[in-house]
Amino acid sequence: MRLLDKVVMITGAGGDIGSAQCRLFAKEQAKLVITDIKRHRGVKLADEISREGGFALFVDLDVSSESDWEAAVSATLERFRKIDVLVNNAGIYNTEPIQDETAENWDQVLSINSKGAFLGTRAVVEPMRLMKRGSIINVASTTALVGSCRGGAYGASKAALLSLTKHTAIQNAEYGIRANAVIPGPIETDMIAENISDPKSRALSESRVPLGRLGAPLEVAYPILYLASDESSYVTGAELLVDGGLTAQ
Repeated sequence: MRLLDKVVMITGAGGDIGSAQCRLFAKEQAKLVITDIKRHRGVKLADEISREGGFALFVDLDVSSESDWEAAVSATLERFRKIDVLVNNAGIYNTEPIQDETAENWDQVLSINSKGAFLGTRAVVEPMRLMKRGSIINVASTTALVGSCRGGAYGASKAALLSLTKHTAIQNAEYGIRANAVIPGPIETDMIAENISDPKSRALSESRVPLGRLGAPLEVAYPILYLASDESSYVTGAELLVDGGLTAQ
């Protein structure tokens, strides 16, 4: 029961990595606040967890909306009186190379992936400061560290998360608030399904990883669980790679 009685907000919870976190955290006795822009996914997940004996509350949230964040945090505090953990997990993926990218798409990716995490961080910091504790976890990507033949906006948005993490950690350490980033490599999710849709593309993706395979959503959820728990009480401003050795080459 590593998260017993902790109130945990997870954004983009209806996706593969988000739902893996929710199910794992529920087993660790967290009180989950499941948020997503796609209501049907979030409600379904919350219902499943509740039926299995966990505790999950769904709250509508477009992470790029300041008013949505205010409403989501207000609803959480009204119900639980506190927020112990925020996981900025929501994100969208864009594979257009830079020369083919549009300014509109660039703005959309950064608005969700970077601005969303900023708005969430700002929204929960004050109630966490009042408690003198808290953990904020940003889900980044190895594309923040290395270049790729795909994308540009996505990598830039995730690189911004790494800087946000360090600034959040330094500015809130005196209040007992920790901020860390998890950096997944290629994880087998719907988000990258198109990239690995044929055997040749899949084999190419796997060949780049020293462990020789793509990761699973649960393999990202466990490191996030560590950072959410008190086991990581002396860890802040850190970047935890979960990439099968991809960036060690």
